[in-house]
Amino acid sequence: MSSSLVTDLCYIQQVAAAPAGASSESTEGVSHMAIELNVNGKVHSVDVPDDKPLLWVLREDVGLTGTKYACGIAQCGACMVHLDGQPMLACIVPASVAAGRNVTTVEGVESPAAMAIRSAWRELDVVQCGYCQSGQMMRATALLESNPSPTDDDIDNAMRGNLCRCATYHRIRAAIHRAADELEA
Repeated sequence: MSSSLVTDLCYIQQVAAAPAGASSESTEGVSHMAIELNVNGKVHSVDVPDDKPLLWVLREDVGLTGTKYACGIAQCGACMVHLDGQPMLACIVPASVAAGRNVTTVEGVESPAAMAIRSAWRELDVVQCGYCQSGQMMRATALLESNPSPTDDDIDNAMRGNLCRCATYHRIRAAIHRAADELEA
């Protein structure tokens, strides 16, 4: 078992063992820090364990649940956010690393590429169960922002780290092409 997974499991066990209503500060052996996160253009002050993954800070402390938890070990892409404009897996980025940087979640991404992706996703009915889609859309947005005319290979390479249990990969690729066409128009 990887050491980061063991750390995550230990943290989860410590929090689960804390008495109901107890602040996270009462969890023994976990150092805390007050940090300011700029999430979707709004500053949030949080006091969290310094190694708490950004994913959990976004969901539990900031209240933004569009970023999904799936694997917790950076293997699926469901937790994709943008950190200073770059796609990052929020399940493995400690919140302390995001302090003072710009964090963008699926709720706050508003670039022309993001709008084109959302439109194409709806038009082509990409979503099946939908669980992975926030991560898929965040990765696709980052792709179009860096490469506005991607080939199939470009798309496949960029999206490789995002898993879809419903196997909507062909619709995802088609939607990215449609969004790219919309941006060129």
